Amino acid sequence: MLVIPAIDIKDGKCVRLYQGDYSKVTVFSEDPVEMARHWQNLGAPLLHVVDLDGAKAGRVVNWDSIRAILREVEISVEVGGGIRDVDTAEELILDGAARVIFGTVALRDPGLIQEAAMRLGEAVVVGIDARDGLVATHGWFNISDIRAYDFARAMVGMGVTRIIYTDIERDGTLTEPNFVATAEMVATVPVPIIASGGISKIEHLEMLRDLGVEGAIVGRALYEGKIDFEEAMERVAGE
Repeated sequence: MLVIPAIDIKDGKCVRLYQGDYSKVTVFSEDPVEMARHWQNLGAPLLHVVDLDGAKAGRVVNWDSIRAILREVEISVEVGGGIRDVDTAEELILDGAARVIFGTVALRDPGLIQEAAMRLGEAVVVGIDARDGLVATHGWFNISDIRAYDFARAMVGMGVTRIIYTDIERDGTLTEPNFVATAEMVATVPVPIIASGGISKIEHLEMLRDLGVEGAIVGRALYEGKIDFEEAMERVAGE
């Protein structure tokens, strides 16, 4: 299982939100590029980079920071936040992103996701953020009436080959992941699932591995030292 460090960018800085609340921000680094290098040096195979300003604005905002990360690190990077059209996704891939993450637009325009999957193949990932099992959109501000696992299956039908599942109520809380919802997602959706939200200790990573997720995105727990990245990699990566 992959352990994937998260780099969330707001106002050009590396931050974490609490339960997706833009008013509850903790800044962990003034330099996202240096943070990306840090995780690369520790052996991270993949980085999860999200433009929080972009998710809120509906367009990529932190282009400079994202491009600098893609230019400066050699490991794979997946990028999300504000990607609302195929041309933007393609531009990010041309800039060096290994994967692009579609969020809000996937619910509003499934046809766009189908077009993206046809043009960009396995580089297309759909991020499904949920509260109480329902899909959230627009930077987590709006809650739909669509069940997360139903939506995931619909996206697979559009050609998507990987899903990132985040439980908003757990994200940034250092409590624990929503294991029940994650297990349901893994059991009912026939593509690799990457889990996110609430991971606060290595045992959580081991439990997620045992559920069958492909990877786990970790943010606050790494930045606050709750999880030692190298130890986590040793205990769960590749098993």
